[in-house]
Amino acid sequence: MVTSRGNLFPEKIVNEIISKVTGKSSLVTLSKQIAIPFNGQTEFVFTMDSEIDVVAENGKKTHGGITVEPVKMMPIKVEYGARVSDEFLYATEEEQVPILEAFTDGYSRKLARGIDIMGFHGINPRSGAASAVIGANNFDSKVNQIVEYDAADPDANVEAAVAMVQGAEGMVTGMAMAPAFSSALASYKVNGVKQFPELGWGANPGTINGLQTDVNNTVSAGTDDLVIVGDFADMFKWGYSKEIPFEIIKYGDPDNSGNDLKGYNQVYLRAETYVGWGIMSPEHFAMVKKPATTPEG
Repeated sequence: MVTSRGNLFPEKIVNEIISKVTGKSSLVTLSKQIAIPFNGQTEFVFTMDSEIDVVAENGKKTHGGITVEPVKMMPIKVEYGARVSDEFLYATEEEQVPILEAFTDGYSRKLARGIDIMGFHGINPRSGAASAVIGANNFDSKVNQIVEYDAADPDANVEAAVAMVQGAEGMVTGMAMAPAFSSALASYKVNGVKQFPELGWGANPGTINGLQTDVNNTVSAGTDDLVIVGDFADMFKWGYSKEIPFEIIKYGDPDNSGNDLKGYNQVYLRAETYVGWGIMSPEHFAMVKKPATTPEG
């Protein structure tokens, strides 16, 4: 649907736009951003296979061993665009309506949400389907340490997930959880006393029991995932290789709709980004998932 001046604004155009666009990224909150070359880069995960060795005087030294595994981070392109009438654009300039700023801000929120949906689940955010471009570069595909959700004791679910990561000699630096799981923790009581009151009423306190935490509906995003814990600080990396936060396209058919912009007195607003990420060590993460349902037959 094409946005037109006449059906959006009254005679007097206001100088403020209230944006309804929402979105944030747990991955961005819990992990570090790095610079990624446009052609991608390979990170090497280095492991010493043994412990240090005590050597007696004149004693024999033994082989310890190292393992080096490459993890390739290839940026992928994401974009958002919309058609508006060229009259609408002229009115924007004349009345100084900050629609362009609102578009850029809205895109940044959609991008943040999209990074999670892609990185957690390998899903194209717009279509809701698995993306062949992303492939297996996502937590759902790579993380095999799974705890089955038990609504009676959500605290024990997190403890079990943490134990899995620590059992793989990993550190737990952060936790991302779905609102449904946050609500379960907020309601969890021992001897009638709520154990996580800081999560009450939908709060997102940032830390729980000293662990950096983020509550976000991107953790589920239509899947059975409820919690992801692990070493977000060192074993997950992400970054941009190129950003075009905003451009105005005046010619052609940039959205492949079959309608030429000039022929329909329109311009096209577009923002696009090349973003890449990599899970350095999947065994240093664990997930809490809803139990798999068995089809009736």
